[in-house]
Amino acid sequence: MNPTVPAPRVIVMGDVITDIIAYQAGSLVEASDTRTRIAIRAGGSAANLATWLAASGLAVHFVGHVGSDPFGFYHKQELEKFGVIPHLSFDRQLSTGTIVALVDPNTAERHMLTDRGANPNLGVDDVPWQLFRAGNCFHLSGYCLLEAATRQTALTALAKARRENMRLSVDPSSTSLLEEVGPAQFLDWTRGADICFPNLAEGRLLSGEDSPEAVAGFLAEHYREVVLKLGEKGALWAKRGEPVARVMALPVKIVDSTGAGDAFCAGFLAEWLKGATPQEALAGGARFGAVVVSQVGARPAAASQV
Repeated sequence: MNPTVPAPRVIVMGDVITDIIAYQAGSLVEASDTRTRIAIRAGGSAANLATWLAASGLAVHFVGHVGSDPFGFYHKQELEKFGVIPHLSFDRQLSTGTIVALVDPNTAERHMLTDRGANPNLGVDDVPWQLFRAGNCFHLSGYCLLEAATRQTALTALAKARRENMRLSVDPSSTSLLEEVGPAQFLDWTRGADICFPNLAEGRLLSGEDSPEAVAGFLAEHYREVVLKLGEKGALWAKRGEPVARVMALPVKIVDSTGAGDAFCAGFLAEWLKGATPQEALAGGARFGAVVVSQVGARPAAASQV
């Protein structure tokens, strides 16, 4: 890591979601009771990433849209708890977004029932444009870009970040939404970003390739750097003309995989913005990923965790 590189402000844009996590004691019993431990957590892919970034010591601003309901104000407090500066607009008609996550007791994988609620009403006027300036970093969650309702806001933010010569990272976020808009369209919207953070399924869809190496090689022609998330197999980093770097996932007991990809992205991005090498940044991502899968919930239990 290069200690002489000043850490920038990071502006994160994306969904705010209330996670209702159902951690089953056994397989789901049809038409009857399944013993379950239920936890309510503040979530949303981009909001989760913002809290991990802030826990790493970066100055983080989060831009999102919530309902004018108790959960909306709860999210503001939860972001502030980690030192994130929230720029939340409040919707008078729609409720704060909610996900019910059913956690498989055998694999720890999650099955999600999603209501995005107020998130699609994030508008251009809700963005703190004064933060978009050279030296800062803008991270865009793919949900904003892939959903038609928030697409213009996302495209306007991407254009502003490019004009201001900001560092830019994007996460595709959803294979189903990528299929709807078309991989070529997403590549065109985000081409030239400093980093793209797909998982393997998203990378395969975007590239038409199968192996992780081929996927990363294809995407490295569209982005300056690619970080391909491989779940339990770790991740790899690729840049055109340079050797691929890899990291394996740390060997920990998996309790809940919710938010693992978001934490990994935050761990990588936090180190990368501080001037770390790709291998050091990958290790930072693996460390954050190991912490989050060892607990229930997608955010740090406390800033001291990381």
